[in-house]
Amino acid sequence: MRKTIGIIAGNRRSNYLHGIDKQRPLAAVPFGGRYRLLDFALSSMVNSGLRTVGIITPSNYRPILDELGSGKEWQLDRKSGGLFILPGVNRGLATWDSVFLLKDIAKNFEYLENDFSDYVLLCGCNQIFNIDFTGAIAFHEENQASVTLIYKAFKKEEKHQFNGTYLKMTPEGQVDGFLTGEEVSGADGELPLFIDMVVINRKLLMEIIQGYEAVADAGLKDALLENMRMLRILGFPFKGYFARIESVKNYFESSMDLLKSEVRQELFWGINRVHTKTRDNPPSHYSDQAQVKNSLIASGCKIQGDLENSIVSRNVQVAEDTHIKNSIIMRRCNIGRGVTLENVILDSYVTINEGTILIGQGQAPIVINKRAVF
Repeated sequence: MRKTIGIIAGNRRSNYLHGIDKQRPLAAVPFGGRYRLLDFALSSMVNSGLRTVGIITPSNYRPILDELGSGKEWQLDRKSGGLFILPGVNRGLATWDSVFLLKDIAKNFEYLENDFSDYVLLCGCNQIFNIDFTGAIAFHEENQASVTLIYKAFKKEEKHQFNGTYLKMTPEGQVDGFLTGEEVSGADGELPLFIDMVVINRKLLMEIIQGYEAVADAGLKDALLENMRMLRILGFPFKGYFARIESVKNYFESSMDLLKSEVRQELFWGINRVHTKTRDNPPSHYSDQAQVKNSLIASGCKIQGDLENSIVSRNVQVAEDTHIKNSIIMRRCNIGRGVTLENVILDSYVTINEGTILIGQGQAPIVINKRAVF
């Protein structure tokens, strides 16, 4: 879709994943055995026809560059448009959940200024979804909106699953403000959660950036709230699978969702695929003693033990007489003989010695950090 360029806020901070996000940006956190979180936003943009996408990066951007390379897997290694790595600014004391800080975009003002697209699609980096944005962009254009905020409606009893901003909307679908905590608690029926996806007119975004140049740590959401009466802001619903990674608990739960066939069907087996960096590994090898039930195993693994309801990344070694259940094993972990793991998350390059027993709780899995020896 040549009328639209994309920006992914890949520099969102997090200190809530118990070390999984310590040595890598949140956007580069592994997910599903072979993906990283940023793959979902980037793939949805490319599948929707965007051919110019910029990714705002934090200071520890090396894992993001390692994943993206030249953008070949997303067909963004092109002469016109393509993939742009955009530097973010020092966030200072800005809150961790500030998704679209205007000073991040202002630092890359030329990215907007040098393009002639009509619209900009902004998206967060810590969400799991597969969306065709063409519907939202067409809706934005047809209704002559200034801004379109994409939301997902949740039942009142589901709201505890997600932090974030809930929209106050008129019956005609116009956004009239943001709900306060008290309003959310007292609301009846479904609640529209803003899922950090915005379609905005490019020239309007440039005007907002210039107008808030002197305001420290101003976010796009703050600017929209202040100018709500002067802008035509509409809401567009998304009805597919959605998960947001804000804690170890929902990281674990959304990972386990991938073991449901209907979730895998929607995310990975439709027309629009989730792209990721290609790694040339041999197929995984399973010994005669191995027993695998309802698990996802990436390539290059050697499995000799038992696996149940687990997700295993590339090049993992699982020795015989080992039992792994309800666990997430990231790449290049080496798990010794006679080990028992249940409700455990192993970060990359972890070594678990022979006979170790680790059993966590379903709501509070044990997390072993990268390169640990246990």
